[in-house]
Amino acid sequence: MIGKGRRDFCIECRKETEYLLQKKDIVKNIRDKEYTFAITVAVCAECGEEMSIPGLIDKNVQEIDEQYRVAEGIVLIDDIKRLMKIYKIGKAPLSLALGFGEVTIPRYLEGQVPSKEFSDIIKAALSSPAYMKQKLMENREKLTDAAYRKAFSAAESIESLFSVSDKILRVIAYIFEKLEEVTPLMLQKLLYFSQGVYSALYGKPIFGEDCRAWVHGPVYPEIYDLFRDFKYNPIDDVRFALLEGTEDALTDDEKRVIDLVVNTFGMYGGKVLEKITHNEDPWMEARKGYGDSIPSSELLPKERIMKYYILINQKYGIDTEDGLRTYIHDMLDKAS
Repeated sequence: MIGKGRRDFCIECRKETEYLLQKKDIVKNIRDKEYTFAITVAVCAECGEEMSIPGLIDKNVQEIDEQYRVAEGIVLIDDIKRLMKIYKIGKAPLSLALGFGEVTIPRYLEGQVPSKEFSDIIKAALSSPAYMKQKLMENREKLTDAAYRKAFSAAESIESLFSVSDKILRVIAYIFEKLEEVTPLMLQKLLYFSQGVYSALYGKPIFGEDCRAWVHGPVYPEIYDLFRDFKYNPIDDVRFALLEGTEDALTDDEKRVIDLVVNTFGMYGGKVLEKITHNEDPWMEARKGYGDSIPSSELLPKERIMKYYILINQKYGIDTEDGLRTYIHDMLDKAS
């Protein structure tokens, strides 16, 4: 529909012409209530008239449906799909688990708009694993043992996410959004660098969790526990689907710093990032007196990390990607 060239037949010009896609507001009455929806229209580049483009009507139907749901606070179809993915449950079992009729969720997935009451139940299950566990227990007799156990286990696993602060979860979710593959070791270092850069630039931590000086560099133990099963493999965690679309929970300054870190440190694997931290003063000071392979859980105070990165900022200007890249190159030279 909107491929290269964007050309199609214009009935006004009576020939194939280029067209532009533009947004246009329309007003619709639904159940005696007036709504303004933004739809996409194709405009002929030569005569300026709207053109009929294959697929555009379907696109606008979807856009109107989503905008209506947002306006009325109704759950989106994609949210229902996320709920199924997170709790590893099929559409019919999900209906029963939430106390609905067996065909309710299948109908919603086909486009039927839920009532506000049922929508709120789905939203509550999506936002709270404790609520989902409650619904599963209430409706256990309606489910097969296999479906119940799988969904209940998923809910308990999701609850473990909330053992850490909402802010560090948002930072992790944003890192996942920006990078295709992140191993547990790499994630630990990106969190540490995000903390250091943000605290240097804004005089306060980006999140409250404390860091420890482990053998392989700075580590946030709670985050290690969340992802330990992935070992050296890229993290592919369906639990984080809970946080999709919640990037607005981070401030512009927080997202700017994470972007800086991802676009610089994020170019390297976990082992390379580990080498950088091994040559930074906070980790070396905390590990003083420990042999290379001797475990420790010494605190890396947030204040010490901030003090170090303030000095690094004064020397390199780490509020820019160029400054961070120069710092990284110098640290890697030092490590070699």
